[in-house]
Amino acid sequence: MNIREQLTARIQTAMTLAGIPIECRPMVAAAKKAGFGDYQANGAMGAAKKMGTNPRELAAKIVELVELDDIADKLEIAGPGFINIHLKPEWLAECVADAEQDDALAINPAAEPKTIVIDYSSPNLAKEMHVGHLRSSIIGDALVRILSRLGHKVIRQNHVGDWGTQFGMLIAELEETLQTDASAAMALKDLEVFYQQSKAHFDADQAFADKAREYVVKLQSGDANVLKLWEQFKQVSLEHSTDIYRKLNVTLTEQDVCGESFYNEDLAPLLQELKDQQLAVEDQGAQVVFLDELADKEGNPSPVIIQKQGGGFLYATTDLAAIRYRAGQLGADRILYFIDARQSLHMQQVFTLARKAGFVDSDVSLEHHAFGTMMGADGKPFKTRSGGTVKLSALLDEAVERAAAVITEKNPELEGANEIARKVGIGAVKYADLSKTRTNDYVFNWDTMLSFEGNTGPYLQYAYTRIQSIFRKAGINPDELTGDIILGTEQEKALAIKLLQLGEVLEQVAGDALPHLLCTYLYDVASLYMRFYEACPILKSDVPAELKASRLRLCHATSRTLATGLDMLGIEVSERM
Repeated sequence: MNIREQLTARIQTAMTLAGIPIECRPMVAAAKKAGFGDYQANGAMGAAKKMGTNPRELAAKIVELVELDDIADKLEIAGPGFINIHLKPEWLAECVADAEQDDALAINPAAEPKTIVIDYSSPNLAKEMHVGHLRSSIIGDALVRILSRLGHKVIRQNHVGDWGTQFGMLIAELEETLQTDASAAMALKDLEVFYQQSKAHFDADQAFADKAREYVVKLQSGDANVLKLWEQFKQVSLEHSTDIYRKLNVTLTEQDVCGESFYNEDLAPLLQELKDQQLAVEDQGAQVVFLDELADKEGNPSPVIIQKQGGGFLYATTDLAAIRYRAGQLGADRILYFIDARQSLHMQQVFTLARKAGFVDSDVSLEHHAFGTMMGADGKPFKTRSGGTVKLSALLDEAVERAAAVITEKNPELEGANEIARKVGIGAVKYADLSKTRTNDYVFNWDTMLSFEGNTGPYLQYAYTRIQSIFRKAGINPDELTGDIILGTEQEKALAIKLLQLGEVLEQVAGDALPHLLCTYLYDVASLYMRFYEACPILKSDVPAELKASRLRLCHATSRTLATGLDMLGIEVSERM
């Protein structure tokens, strides 16, 4: 158990002994203000209100009965009934020492591991990935990493757009292009250009447009030749996406792709089930479900079109089939969707209908974790200077180039500068996004994100590197450090407490899908480490050997915490910078 869980369990036991009802659970959290102890419990106030008694008197009774002598130096009652808990440095030192030598860094696995399906990234294979795919890809991947680290079975689902009417046009264009260029890879080397080329052809040539519409029908009916062309197009497009994921250090692979086409055979049976349940009804030639649960202020039910007038299916149909597959075939306990906020109503409709139709049991958690938009300096969605969509590959290349310039200016003789620039540039872009509250928009700013000061990726990467330089200077392997950890100063104690809170933070991020909480934690760790470093000499000749060993172990625990936390955000570190 982490510190908060241990304190909570013991205070709950004391509350039981004091005759306080079990539903009056105390809330124990790290105290954020100086003078409030290391942790603080405020359960007495809520319990006192329910019991009609004085909260300070109830807090005093809890303090009298709680058994914390082995953990805490002092307990004190503050304000209307807070219990401030001052932890013993000796106990904290033992906990940090255990974590520093533990392969898992004392991160406890989930008590009840779940099967969690995460839907993220989901590019349209007709076009190259652009900045609009960045947030879904990196936020989703951070949650994949964190939930996996906590022992859950995590199934990635890249619900790519690989089906629909536009593919008739693209396949017809590919077929004609291959008559002069036999390589699909060469023909599709720039997906955006190819899409624009095929669209222009479609608009200008009626015969081609008719052929494209005919190919849509053939594709949907399983024509072998058209399916072969579609597979070629899909494969080259996926290679474009895979290259982006590799650059971004995102863990999605082709094995995680489960696109719209995967569910094609289930769409007609799904519609029939909705009809059989009298949920889907004909309206103006279309098949529609009207959801009273999402009615507007005037009482009009929310319409969900399942099948268009012409017989085509929509995103809602495919998403319903995906939910049914994930819950029924993959056995998901939680299904998390990282899709931007503009799709909130769509996801509400899909979730509501999936439950109403019995496609998902009530105990399966359906979660849409919406995110805001990346904005330019003008406060509008991020675009190129000409107003076009920014390709994600171009953005990442520019990030590496800019990072290389910053690094070269700082250290012109740095060995391995290209690889370090890659880690810093990509890490800067990812951290700038992940460190913002997921639901908020944020302004993209190169100078801020590549700064080595403040709450940025480069600052945290440099904090890690700086600790490695201490070990090199000392000429030691940190994995071979021995001796006790001694927390003799406030800076050492504050750092130790923060290091021991990693597990608490990960549990909160896992529950709320808010990776900025981990970013804030890592920045706090780095900041507290700098205070420790400035106040507590490590390698000076007059530092006693046992104190030097203790402080080096604190350094090692910090570097491991930073590297582990950054890795769970998908950000790499370097031994030198």
